[in-house]
Amino acid sequence: MKDRDSLHRFLFEHLAVRGEVAHLDATWRAVLERRAYPPVVRRLLGQAMAAAALLSATIKFDGLLTLQLQGQGPLRLLVVQCTSGGTLRGLARWEGELAETVPLYALCGQGVLMINIDPGGGREHYQGIVDLEGASLAAALEKYFSRSEQLPTRFKLAADAGAAAGLLLQCLPGETADPDAWNRIQQLGSTLSEPELLSLGARDIIHRLFHEEDVRLFEGQPIGFRCTCSRERTINMLRSLGRNEIQDILAEQGRVSVQCQFCGMEYVFDPVDAEVLFAAVQPDVPTTRH
Repeated sequence: MKDRDSLHRFLFEHLAVRGEVAHLDATWRAVLERRAYPPVVRRLLGQAMAAAALLSATIKFDGLLTLQLQGQGPLRLLVVQCTSGGTLRGLARWEGELAETVPLYALCGQGVLMINIDPGGGREHYQGIVDLEGASLAAALEKYFSRSEQLPTRFKLAADAGAAAGLLLQCLPGETADPDAWNRIQQLGSTLSEPELLSLGARDIIHRLFHEEDVRLFEGQPIGFRCTCSRERTINMLRSLGRNEIQDILAEQGRVSVQCQFCGMEYVFDPVDAEVLFAAVQPDVPTTRH
């Protein structure tokens, strides 16, 4: 049976190599329920969702990890966010009609791949940026790890209308008694097809690729869709716009409506709500007693 909405880590015993397998089913479909995407954008967004799940276990962080593509081609923006608790959300924005198959460099034009880590608690953010090159997201991520993390890493990513999945293999620092290990492991990993990645469970994938290796598979970690938007966050955003701008919107529309681009949740504020919004942050006015 295929593992549903889970992330599995595995290690090659006595070799400086590790791996991960991610499967997204209901998590991925929850994203698709909120917006219709052209097939080529849908595949890329699904691959990015699987990649973010893989990155969440590869890059040590506590908080929020954001994988973002920005370009000047038909695909203007793609964002996937993954929390350290294993929850994901994602969206993409594009322009015009798109062919069913478009290489990444043509879809994004001159663009960049960014990975941002927000550890929360006011701690310093980390951001890594590389130019988007190559025909696939897997190739772009491999370039990112080569330049930013300096760790040889290989990705296999796949997505269709019902599922998204990914395989990561990474060569760890340190010497090994088998100098050919990394070359052998990555060559074996390259033989996995997209249909196999989408349909097989983690244990079956590892057996299919590495049955002659000594591999330790860890218990799977659950993955799920969850949006981090809230009315409180929306209130803070509206306050940052200022009273005058909110009053202008109310005068024109009679209410302020904010819709989350990730999940579609709409937050509505009428004139009374808006007044309370700013009254709650008014500074205390000193009084004089006569």
